[in-house]
Amino acid sequence: MTRAPAAGQIEPQAGQIEPRSGQLTPQAAQFEPRAGRLGPRAGRLLWALPPVALLAVFFLHPLYLVVQQSFRPDGGGTSLQPYADVLASTAFREALWTTVWLAVASTAGCLVLGFVLALVIAFVPFPGAKAVARFVDVFLSFPSFLITLALLFVYGTVGMANGAWTDVTGAAEGPFRFLTTPWGVLLAEVTYFTPFVMRPLLAAFSQLDTAQLEAASSLGARAPRIVRQVILPEALPALAAGGSLVLVLCLNEFGIVLFTGAKGVTTLPMLVYSKAILESDYPGACVIAVVNVLISVGLYGLYRVVSRRAGA
Repeated sequence: MTRAPAAGQIEPQAGQIEPRSGQLTPQAAQFEPRAGRLGPRAGRLLWALPPVALLAVFFLHPLYLVVQQSFRPDGGGTSLQPYADVLASTAFREALWTTVWLAVASTAGCLVLGFVLALVIAFVPFPGAKAVARFVDVFLSFPSFLITLALLFVYGTVGMANGAWTDVTGAAEGPFRFLTTPWGVLLAEVTYFTPFVMRPLLAAFSQLDTAQLEAASSLGARAPRIVRQVILPEALPALAAGGSLVLVLCLNEFGIVLFTGAKGVTTLPMLVYSKAILESDYPGACVIAVVNVLISVGLYGLYRVVSRRAGA
């Protein structure tokens, strides 16, 4: 005896074939991807092609030309002679030493000054602390030559400091003449790059648990001890990240050295400029540029490792 279908149940019509398990119905089949359509991985590769092509045309190809020119002496052919000539020259060794000690000294000065200023902004309550912290972010966008020009207006030969000195003492000229020396370059680099250390420090201090500071203070610890034993260990990753970045930037700084007019200060970027523009020694300039790039890439790799560990 045939049982009647339940209420609401539709009985399949005669001749209609029910789909098997796992088989798409005609309505669902229209949403199935067509054959030949790109998969997710191929789509990502397709989207990556334009930026990779732009990078290759505007950066990798010029860099390749620089490297290629460094192996081609003026006499023609391909040779390591340009590297032998540059690496054996006294000018290159002196420029390398000047670049390294200026970068290391500037980084050390930025670390000390940036740590002190970040401590004051973060933990010493004073009116306008938030505005000063925001100004640090704005300062990062300033060009380096702008800071150098400001120092020239203050400490230059005819700057404000020398003018005030001659007005008070009646002397023919002022005593401030250090801007055209390595110390002037050092002052300008410390002034300009200190905010690059302060920014990660302020971010680290904002995440510091204030309960630790209160507990240390309630136990009788004075401010220097709190800084040394509580704040400094928490700030070490940010200090390392900021210091690594400043070191890379100082090694490649050109505008500050040029605008200070320090004739006795020749860094690797200045030597590249001198070789290429003043002496028309393009193979030698390319050799120095390649060496500078290798040093910078190595230090940038160190910076990335430190930043990753610091969470920056």
